[in-house]
Amino acid sequence: MTAHIAILDDEPEIRRMLADALEEAGFKVTTHGRATEFEAALKRMTPDVCLVDLGLPDRDGLALVHRLALESGAAIIIISGRAQVQDRVTGLELGADDYIIKPFDPAEVVARVRVRLRKTRSEPERGGQTARFNGWTAHFDRYPLVSDDGAEVAFSHAEGEVLRLFLESPRRLISRAQMQESLGGVAGESFDRAMDVRISRLRTKLGEDPKNPTLIKTIYGAGYIFLGDVVWQ
Repeated sequence: MTAHIAILDDEPEIRRMLADALEEAGFKVTTHGRATEFEAALKRMTPDVCLVDLGLPDRDGLALVHRLALESGAAIIIISGRAQVQDRVTGLELGADDYIIKPFDPAEVVARVRVRLRKTRSEPERGGQTARFNGWTAHFDRYPLVSDDGAEVAFSHAEGEVLRLFLESPRRLISRAQMQESLGGVAGESFDRAMDVRISRLRTKLGEDPKNPTLIKTIYGAGYIFLGDVVWQ
């Protein structure tokens, strides 16, 4: 099935450039210049990857990224002229899967899109879409966590990637290098901080005591260990 890429950017030249490169690479592409138009289209379509600019005329781009991460299930790649480390960290913290700084080569965007799609498509081969552990059920096709008493907690695509990594390797040390290799991204301060934030949010959503977590343990100087009992369905 042809992957569908949705582009949201208020600059027509960038939309055309990206659309031409992605269509030439064999993808289905839809483009949007305003957030309201893009959000209306999402009610009729389910893209595989969303390319989202932060400098939008009618909506805060970061707030939109955060909502997409929690609700859409699509991979999200930010494309932005904001080049500061803090901007990149904030985008990743709010749920984006990748961050590309303008100006960019369209070939790089195509390559990053392919990486995200490979990760997404490989998930069913790695053990299914639902996992039960320690009073919780994680649904990776819809992105809610459901407790045994029926309470639902949403998690983002980016948080889900980290959770899935833990659930696939319970009771095994996962180093920062392994996380970077598995999840993609550029190793360094922004990646490390984004991982710390995602893990902190997962702990909160799982009801962990931040001072004494029992499921996701930090092994200082080495990485993390997930101590739950996991059953994939």
